[in-house]
Amino acid sequence: MENQLPVAIIGGGPVALAAAAQLAKREIPFVLLEQGASVGASVLEWSHIQMFSPWEFNIDSAAAELLAETGWTAPPKEELPTGKQLFDQYLYPLSELNKLKPYIRTEARVTAIHRKGLDKMRTAGREKAPFEVVYQRHNVDHRLEASAVIDATGTWRTPNPIGASGDYAAKETNYSSRIHYGIPDIKGSQASRYSGKTVAVVGSGHSAIHAVLLLHELKLKNPETTIHWVLRKQSLGDAFGGGELDGLPARGKLGSRAAALVKEGAVNVHTPFYIDGLEQEEERINLIGTGATIKGVDEIIAATGARPNFSFVRELRYAADSSIECVPKLADLIDPNIHSCGTVRPHGEAELSQPEQNFYIVGAKSYGRAPTFLLATGYEQVRSVVAALAGDWDSAREVKLHLPETGVCSVSRPKTALRVSQASCCGPLDAKKAN
Repeated sequence: MENQLPVAIIGGGPVALAAAAQLAKREIPFVLLEQGASVGASVLEWSHIQMFSPWEFNIDSAAAELLAETGWTAPPKEELPTGKQLFDQYLYPLSELNKLKPYIRTEARVTAIHRKGLDKMRTAGREKAPFEVVYQRHNVDHRLEASAVIDATGTWRTPNPIGASGDYAAKETNYSSRIHYGIPDIKGSQASRYSGKTVAVVGSGHSAIHAVLLLHELKLKNPETTIHWVLRKQSLGDAFGGGELDGLPARGKLGSRAAALVKEGAVNVHTPFYIDGLEQEEERINLIGTGATIKGVDEIIAATGARPNFSFVRELRYAADSSIECVPKLADLIDPNIHSCGTVRPHGEAELSQPEQNFYIVGAKSYGRAPTFLLATGYEQVRSVVAALAGDWDSAREVKLHLPETGVCSVSRPKTALRVSQASCCGPLDAKKAN
């Protein structure tokens, strides 16, 4: 094993660390490269957010075994951790284990991965050539040879723009200082940024709903706070999820609470609204849509999801679905154009394998632009992938996964799923009419 090239894990989040734990358990050498200052760097950016899924679904089995050897006690499985608790109670202790810590390199930004001495077009001898991972650390370029590569970089650092076309809306980058991509710490460090302001939340997923609810709590303290919720959905009811049918109660309650706020008229809803561009009017911003305008906005919260970054694997033979940008064999299972289920049947190495042998895209990045990924899915992915790398094909092919149901799929929406009549929302009005 000492002479074996390591497996390169790209990323330092929960799924990347789970891959490290699985490799350590099988005594397969690895090196983990995380571009942030610590493992879980992206998790720390949403440390103020409470997760929908309880601890039961957030801890990898191999990681739990390694931690238990040190006397670590798992948190109560039914509790919902915040991002900070996930880091403090699980990710950081895991990264400090003797079996992992020496092989973790932080502040290591991967810039390229290729087969050593072979470009993408060369086939002869390709599978025998080691991977070469090029990364920059402390302003110095490094090269790491690897026997396999597990890309667990996620999508957090490449958020989707607010433009309806999928590209940046006109002048969106001009006003980047007024736009927060993700969910800001509205109740904490960034409260003053939004209190008493007119805020537009763009997006239709649970992150957008969460932001709307947090802003409403701010509005209760400062009634001058005005909330606009901007969606592209034809039916507002589609944004509320499964309600009481959701297997993750915290997620279901978000939709129920948002539906109540809309019915009360506490939120100005604009749907369907397709953002083409932004323009400044005096000290405020107008959102220009197709045939409509939302005027007088101070701040924008872009909860529009994210997309994968493939730039550093350009010289590898990888495949991604042309529309979702997910691993191709997952496309029919997670395509939101087909259904909105938040769960996917168990899958592993067989579905995740790429044209480039021993290269795998796992975790949130394997879902591409689809927003329905859960950590437990990623943990089973890397368990199966590592089993395959170890030559344990029976274990690799025996994938098992227990996930909570969302309670709603658009192809067969239950009659009890949340609904809000179109008459209860404002439609694509300008801010003056909406108020």
